[in-house]
Amino acid sequence: MQTRRLGRTGHFSSLVIFGAAAFYHDISQEDAARALDLADSYGVNHIDIAPTYGFAEMRTGPWLESRRDRFFLGCKTTMRDRASAWAELHRSLLLLHTDRFDLYQLHGVITFEELDAAMRPGGAIEALVEAREKGLARWLGITGHGMQAPAIFIEALNRFDFDTVMFPIHPRLYADPTYRRDAERLLDLCQQRDVGVQIIKAVTRGAWGSQPRSYNTWYQPYDIPERINEGVRFALSQPGVTAIPSAGDVRLLPMVLEAGKNFSPMPAEEQAALVESSHDLALMFE
Repeated sequence: MQTRRLGRTGHFSSLVIFGAAAFYHDISQEDAARALDLADSYGVNHIDIAPTYGFAEMRTGPWLESRRDRFFLGCKTTMRDRASAWAELHRSLLLLHTDRFDLYQLHGVITFEELDAAMRPGGAIEALVEAREKGLARWLGITGHGMQAPAIFIEALNRFDFDTVMFPIHPRLYADPTYRRDAERLLDLCQQRDVGVQIIKAVTRGAWGSQPRSYNTWYQPYDIPERINEGVRFALSQPGVTAIPSAGDVRLLPMVLEAGKNFSPMPAEEQAALVESSHDLALMFE
C-alpha cells in the first residue's frame, strides 16, 4: 500500500490507517488479532484508537506489545479538563502496553463550546502539552465530526499549533456548500502550516434513519467494493489528505484495505459527478 507524509510529523502513514473503532462491540482476542494481522499484511503502519472505542484498547494492546516500534500509534481523549485527560492518557498507555504515543488528540470536539472548554486554563490541552513535554506523546492533534467540524478546526488551529486534524469527507458532505467551503478552507490552511490530515467516514452512504442497522457503524456505510472504492478514492484525492482510518466494522475491513491498496487519484469530473449524485442521500449528521 502507498504511504503519504502525515504533515510535520514526518511519518509516512499507509493510505489506510487501522481504525480500532471496529472493536467497539464485543470481539474475541482471536478475532481482533486476525483483523490486525490482515491490516498488517496490507502494509498498514498506523493505528487509530481511543478509550471510547469499546474493547479496542483491551484487544489491541496484547497484539501491539511485541510490534510497537512498527506502528505509528494515535490515541485520543474525550475529557475536556486537564486532570481527567491526564488520567485517561495514562489508562490508555497501560491498556495498550506502551510507554508513549506518537500522536495524542483532543477527541470528538464537535462544538465551539467544547473547544472552549478544552482550550481554557485547566483544560485538556494542558494535559496534552505536558504529555509532549514529558515524552509521553510526540505530536498533538484534534478530531471531530458534525457539520461544524471544519469551521471549528480552523478556529482550533488559530488558537493552538496542532500537528494533525481528523474530520469527515465524503461526497454527500461536499454536496452541502457550507461544509465544502469550510472543509476546503481547512485543507488549505493545513497545507500552509504542514498539518497532517486524516479523514474519517469516507465510506459513508448516509444516516441509518429508520432502517435496521446491519453494521456496527453509527452511520450507514457502503458495503460493496465499487462504492467503497469511490469513497476511499474521493477522500484521498482531496488536497493535503494523508490517510483514512478503516471503517468501524471488521466486516468492511477487507474491502477498505483493497481500496487503499488499489488507490488511484480521482479526476475532478468524477468527483463532481459523485457529489451531484449524492444530493438526495440523507446526511449522516441528523
